[in-house]
Amino acid sequence: MLLTFVVLYLLLSIGIGVAAGTRVKNSKDFAVAGRHLPLPVVTATVFATWFGAEAVFGVSATFATEGLRGVVADPFGSSLCLVLAGIFFARYLYRLNILTLGDFFRLRYGRGIEVLTTLAIVASYLGWVSAQIKALGLILNMVTDGALSEPAGMLVGTLVVLTYTTLGGMLSVAILDFVQMGVVIGGLLFIASLVADQTGGVAPVIDSARLAGKLDFFPPPNLAAWLSFVAAWVTMMLGSIPQQDVFQRITSARTAQIALWGSMFGAGIYFCFTFVPMFIAYASTLVDPQVFGGLLEADPQRLLPTLVMTHTPLLAQVIFFGAVLSAIMSCSSATLLAPSVSFAENIIRGAAPGMSDRRFLWVMRATIVCFASVVLVFALNSEASIFKMVENAYKVTLAGAFVPLIAGALWQRATTQGAYLAIFLGIGGWLVSEFAFGAEALLPPQLAGLALSCIGMCAGSLLPQVIRGHGEHLARPRHAHTAGRAPHLAPGHRH
Repeated sequence: MLLTFVVLYLLLSIGIGVAAGTRVKNSKDFAVAGRHLPLPVVTATVFATWFGAEAVFGVSATFATEGLRGVVADPFGSSLCLVLAGIFFARYLYRLNILTLGDFFRLRYGRGIEVLTTLAIVASYLGWVSAQIKALGLILNMVTDGALSEPAGMLVGTLVVLTYTTLGGMLSVAILDFVQMGVVIGGLLFIASLVADQTGGVAPVIDSARLAGKLDFFPPPNLAAWLSFVAAWVTMMLGSIPQQDVFQRITSARTAQIALWGSMFGAGIYFCFTFVPMFIAYASTLVDPQVFGGLLEADPQRLLPTLVMTHTPLLAQVIFFGAVLSAIMSCSSATLLAPSVSFAENIIRGAAPGMSDRRFLWVMRATIVCFASVVLVFALNSEASIFKMVENAYKVTLAGAFVPLIAGALWQRATTQGAYLAIFLGIGGWLVSEFAFGAEALLPPQLAGLALSCIGMCAGSLLPQVIRGHGEHLARPRHAHTAGRAPHLAPGHRH
């Protein structure tokens, strides 16, 4: 029955994608759902931006092993990202009526910066989408009781998500997000209530976590520990702002006000609700300390699904895996769509500006298929945990795209030279630090890249202006002053 439900759910998702595809008439419909989404749908789709594999499996497993201090990046950093992105995009970018962040970089800095930042943004999605695909493989492996291997589950999951995303674009993503948000919230709250019954309530779980030090948030008074703590927080909070999926969901709103409030509500719901899978995962160690204590050491990502499979009735299993599939599929579809749209719009279309809108729509769909294939290969060969795959994804955008984006919108003196220097110094500094020092570096590599990116933007923008101003001052002709005569410039002289 559980497997039958999962198969029916996957087929329903494909059906919604097919239905939504009939309403996609042009590239704007496909990329940003025609920019006519109401507040409830925007809220749901912003919530689904983050509530995927990492929230259900990654964050819960990390909390069970490391406590609150280990999840500073997500949900703390990611929730603040959605708040800041909502304010920034609604206030500065919504009215530009653009499809991608790459369009903003082109308008502000030119074609070269558009290409570089788009490549950085697309590259950052490789780990993020791979984490969702890896989680789909894990779920399908468990619901088939091992009959479907994890690699085969990844392949099946990728094909399902690819089908409805390619057909319906952002419109199918938004519709499924709205439906799946209700399934996720209702399903996980139901499971949490069943688990609480087995632990004697919520309070014993919280007391156990507190006594085990899992509720300690701030690190000890140690410089290296604090720098690592801040780096994890900043990477997710700021590195996620220059991301196409966040931009795409917020700017799909009907108005700028809906974009702002949809982001705020989505961030608030996400932050509060992420503690539910944390509670369930940690409660498992109280339900059966021997079994789940061993699993905590061996593979903490299996804590939550194993608990549901072994300690809840069939109805609860159906509800749980329906909720989890909803969360992961809604997240993976959007994160598959976003980089593909960016690459098609800012790399391919930029190289062929005379392309018709109809042909461009098919180019976007073909790009999604290509990117999904690359993601699947990466997921099949990666040994990183789901949480780490997501956390590491945003180092490249933090180092290479965050400063040009913020400076371009808020600082009038930012120049193209400054943007080039910010990108090269930021990404170069991060990579050098990462490979030379790695985890042993006192200053985390992504913070080094961010600092160098800021320096590059300031130096590249201000120094040429200072030098040019100084040169003009030296070149300005000196005039003899005589009584009663005002100084004047030579005819034809230009500042």
